[in-house]
Amino acid sequence: MKKEEQGALFKRYKVIPRSLIFIKRKNEVLLLKGDDKKKLWAGKYNGIGGHIEKGENVYQSAIRELFEETGLRDIRLFFRGSIMIDVDEDTGISLFLFTGEYESGDIKPNEEGLLEWVPIEKISDYPLVEDLFVLIPRLLKQKETFLFGNYYFEGDKLIMAFQD
Repeated sequence: MKKEEQGALFKRYKVIPRSLIFIKRKNEVLLLKGDDKKKLWAGKYNGIGGHIEKGENVYQSAIRELFEETGLRDIRLFFRGSIMIDVDEDTGISLFLFTGEYESGDIKPNEEGLLEWVPIEKISDYPLVEDLFVLIPRLLKQKETFLFGNYYFEGDKLIMAFQD
């Protein structure tokens, strides 16, 4: 198949691919509290993850991001779904969601922020990135289900719609 036959050379809506990972340990989830100096989500708790790099598939990206941000290697990740985030008319974010179970391994500090095991039942007491109050309970309720969503903005207000 030729490059020209992919339809990517036309002016179309384009997405930036990212992975987002949530690691569970019994009744806790591993979250990253963003460093206060960060431009995005400073002081907010988020999952592990980041941009998918050229040449990576979504699973390879999730494994790499998990290692870079936590030092963990031997965690089997499960693809749990995706969310399309409409940022503007021409650009969006395609977020690929993964979960995993922590069994052992040393968690290393990193430059992104502080890694912390957060009790799932107290998740609403933490300053989370806005969508995580809804997303984390949906993802962690059952391993077998997939979650598909679309986020968009009305002014500055985030609107979240899910199919699961």
